[in-house]
Amino acid sequence: MKKESFDPGLTTQFSGEVRRTINPDGSFNVRREGLKWRDANPYLMLIDTTWPRFLLVVVAGFLVVNMIFACLYLMIGIHSLRGLESDMGAFANAFFFSVHTLTTVGYGNVYPEGTWANVVSSLEAATGLMVFAIATGLLYGRFSRPSARIVYSKSAIIAPYQDGTSLQFRVTNARRNVLMNMEARVLLMTVDANNGDLRRSFIDLPLERQGVYFFALTWTIVHPIDSSSPLFGKTRADLAKVSAEFLILLQGFDDTFSQVVHSRYSYRHDDMIWGAKFIPAFRVDSKGDLVVDVNRIDEMKLIS
Repeated sequence: MKKESFDPGLTTQFSGEVRRTINPDGSFNVRREGLKWRDANPYLMLIDTTWPRFLLVVVAGFLVVNMIFACLYLMIGIHSLRGLESDMGAFANAFFFSVHTLTTVGYGNVYPEGTWANVVSSLEAATGLMVFAIATGLLYGRFSRPSARIVYSKSAIIAPYQDGTSLQFRVTNARRNVLMNMEARVLLMTVDANNGDLRRSFIDLPLERQGVYFFALTWTIVHPIDSSSPLFGKTRADLAKVSAEFLILLQGFDDTFSQVVHSRYSYRHDDMIWGAKFIPAFRVDSKGDLVVDVNRIDEMKLIS
């Protein structure tokens, strides 16, 4: 029986140049095509998007809904809104009446008159309740969702280790939450030629320390390069020839939310610095407290 090749879920097939497998923000370098409109999930999109985009969507949605109802009031006739004394113009008056109705503020200076005006305002009030309930749920979901803010050193290094060398990179927690039972997995991905075909290979690299109980300071993750390591005897040119990329997965227990959080990153062969050593990024202050300087996570010195 033919032994299956190890595939962590990123396929061993390779047919062209790929920038990298995991982007610096932790997302996979994968783009989906052929999706149908029903495959989209606006809730997940708004939960995962950035805060500026989220706020932009909320503001844009608020304006669009109010403009739609303002147009409905104009179609019925602006005279159906009694109490208008402003000279802002028909559309502006209808728009701000829509805002008052959608948000259920109801100042009382303007009120609908007639069957259709009351029907539209009732429909808008119900819409406002649902829309703001959804927006509140999204806002709560974004604030309450546990997430890891792990800072990685910009470069991985080939550094001295015991009587030989090692692959090293450094990580730290950029937030004040407590992470515990951190575990690390490092995969070496290479592109190899096999009978004229290019195929990806994945090798799980053994680490000096697979995990730490307390992730309070920095953690230098080390892969010893010994005779059993796939990096043994390799040079910078050798790694570039096979488009080497180191895929990292970190996971740990977030004590604040009592949930497991994950973080992903990768280093390509051209992200590595040979013959360097990390400089400690924490110190003890005058009061005896340990102080971690996140800005020094990348500090290293070259070894002659």
